[in-house]
Amino acid sequence: MTLKVGLLVGREWSFPPAFIEEVNRRNVGVVAEFVKLGGTRMNEPCEYAVIVDRISHEVPYYRSYLKNAVLQGVTVVNNPFMWTADDKFFEASLATKLGVASPKTVVLPNKDYVPGIVHDESLRNLIFPLDWEGILAYVGLPCILKDAHGGGWKQVHVCHSLQDVWRAYDQSGLLTMVLQEYIEWDHYVRCMCLGQKDVLPMKYDPRERKYHVDHAHLSPELGERVVNDALKLVRALGYDMNTVEFAIKDGVPYAIDFMNPAPDMDIYSLTPHYFEWVVKHMADMVIDLAKNPRPQLKELRWSELF
Repeated sequence: MTLKVGLLVGREWSFPPAFIEEVNRRNVGVVAEFVKLGGTRMNEPCEYAVIVDRISHEVPYYRSYLKNAVLQGVTVVNNPFMWTADDKFFEASLATKLGVASPKTVVLPNKDYVPGIVHDESLRNLIFPLDWEGILAYVGLPCILKDAHGGGWKQVHVCHSLQDVWRAYDQSGLLTMVLQEYIEWDHYVRCMCLGQKDVLPMKYDPRERKYHVDHAHLSPELGERVVNDALKLVRALGYDMNTVEFAIKDGVPYAIDFMNPAPDMDIYSLTPHYFEWVVKHMADMVIDLAKNPRPQLKELRWSELF
């Protein structure tokens, strides 16, 4: 029997056809194709053994479809239940709990709220005004203000003063923001993590937003720590497809961001060298998951994740 792998994607153009071609050319009883949807009935069976999700964070209907797929025994990369619950503040707390170095982080009350929230009545549990000086004393200056649920470097502000923090916070609207210690790094690494076992530490410059192909940018000891820390994080989260970013200062890798369950896999971003690695290992992963199912229903008991 031929097993099917479905792919949910957005605007990306280079990874999807390369991935589908790589899976299909191997001729191992597993075929890949784009998922086609037009309304999903409750408890509807799913024809796929595995679905790779690259876009449901921006298309809510897809997320609902994927949760039903999990109920039908499909392995979804990544588990939509965990992804729905994840945020950058939870990440920071999780890293600390796991013994992974992480910047000091504070989650803040929203600046604005949906209509119907009456500040004097609906927000009686909130202290006002915030102890901004105490918060800054904890995270230090400079610091980073960013969207707790964001990605793609959107709504990320480097703040050098309390006035900078206020200015950026006042523009945050309905977003939930985190304030985070700024690590003045001397080296930066973005790790592509696939299947909760394969880790590719890539030299990355967040200022240029550019990868640099360099096979000796980490010492053996530091490379081993980066890989082990990345694996701790993705295994705790249950993410089979993710990037984990480390800002390295004085030989210590600080986990900066690891909520990237639909990481950029564009050939021009990754460079052809790393793109080839990603396509091959993604194909390896989905073929293995199709032939050796890993039911995700048990993962809904989140206490077992940690």
